[in-house]
Amino acid sequence: MKKVVKDATEAIRGITDDMTLMLGGFGLCGIPENCISALVASDVKGLTCISNNAGVDDFGLGLLLKKHQIRKMISSYVGENAEFERQLLSGELEVELIPQGTLAERCRAGGAGIPAFFVPAGFGTEVAEGKEVREFNGKMHLLEKSLVADFAIVKAWKGDVYGNLIYRHTANNFNQAMAMAGKITIAEVEELVPAGSLDPDQIHTPGIFVQRIFQAEGLEKRIEFITTRS
Repeated sequence: MKKVVKDATEAIRGITDDMTLMLGGFGLCGIPENCISALVASDVKGLTCISNNAGVDDFGLGLLLKKHQIRKMISSYVGENAEFERQLLSGELEVELIPQGTLAERCRAGGAGIPAFFVPAGFGTEVAEGKEVREFNGKMHLLEKSLVADFAIVKAWKGDVYGNLIYRHTANNFNQAMAMAGKITIAEVEELVPAGSLDPDQIHTPGIFVQRIFQAEGLEKRIEFITTRS
């Protein structure tokens, strides 16, 4: 039951070249920024990263892309990351683009032990290439395989020493599903509290899914776009 580690550097021990990682968050909201910084410093390479997007050029997964530590991105959105776009178009980076809902469900299914499922999204597009197609209720569906990872790295608002996690608002977007789908799950939390401090009815991820947890430091809470009235 001893899950608390000192910091991000200790949390990512065992992550080596060519592993598959899931990284929670949506845009810059709810990303495990401490662990990403530790991965950048570790110089691990050849990673396959499963994440909704790749942050921005100078923050989040964009930092790993800049150092060419990622071999393949499995994501739904190229977004605001110019380096991601450049590496994709130049062929330097292997990219599997997946409809956003399908990506979320592939992660959730992996954590639930469901090997595959049928979904209508992507039928008739490049997404359907090489996939089994079946008709349900008069609509064509694609067979999608679930996703699992060597490590899932998530960010939570609060967590206790047993690994129980609560996410806040949009930060719950992919973190909850991914926390279930890692062989080893690492959680960095904004506030680490003693056992029994969390309301059981508010817990999103039970501690059974989490192997390592630590108190995050120096959180920047960046905003991708600041929009104000003229």
